[in-house]
Amino acid sequence: MSASGVKSAKLIVALDVPTYEQAAELVAALGALPVLFKLGGEALFGYGDRLRDEFERLGIDYFVDAKLHDIPRTVGAGVRALVRPGVRIINVHALGGHEMMLAAVDAANARAHEIGIAVPDVFAVTLLTSHGAADLGELGLQGGPGENVMRLAALARDAQCAGVVCSPHEVRDLKSYFGVDFATLCPGIRPTGEVHGDQRRVANPADAVRAGADYLVVGRPIVEALDPLAATRAILAEMDTAVHAG
Repeated sequence: MSASGVKSAKLIVALDVPTYEQAAELVAALGALPVLFKLGGEALFGYGDRLRDEFERLGIDYFVDAKLHDIPRTVGAGVRALVRPGVRIINVHALGGHEMMLAAVDAANARAHEIGIAVPDVFAVTLLTSHGAADLGELGLQGGPGENVMRLAALARDAQCAGVVCSPHEVRDLKSYFGVDFATLCPGIRPTGEVHGDQRRVANPADAVRAGADYLVVGRPIVEALDPLAATRAILAEMDTAVHAG
């Protein structure tokens, strides 16, 4: 934590691109920077094994954005299959409930110890950042986004998850209630002036850092930039300024 009282956060670059070649080009361009890479559905299901083999060869750490949500046994088996050298984070849906999340945590621990690697953190997705207040009633959820995020975060904490995936808007309340060690991973990060796209509950990098977020996920503003390296450096600089300026 800096003298300003604001702690640093880690940038995660979302490799949401349609081909392995595009992803590999981004990894080659950005791999020397202090970032993690995220494999979401497009990468994981399209060319995930090939890219994960490359990460393992290069010693690159990454986040598997699997968003698992099924019966506990199936989720546990899925997590076991995803645990490999270099995997630092795997996520599941908090809406799967306590038993399912606990099965994921137990599977991550057991598999990592079996193969002798660091245990990946299991994070629970609360509400997608594409969901606004108006969407919750349609989903059968009572109350606003903040109320639902707090309730799901409590389930995740009790299931021994390392933290939750949430919007930057919920971070301060989560940290205040659950403590600074309960980690927050925030998609919906858009540099000032960037369009929001299909994201609704968004914030810029500096505001997310000042709120106390531990991880910031950025995809399109980097991967669709004319110069992804320059775009990434600019975001990292904004994050660093927030830490030191407070």
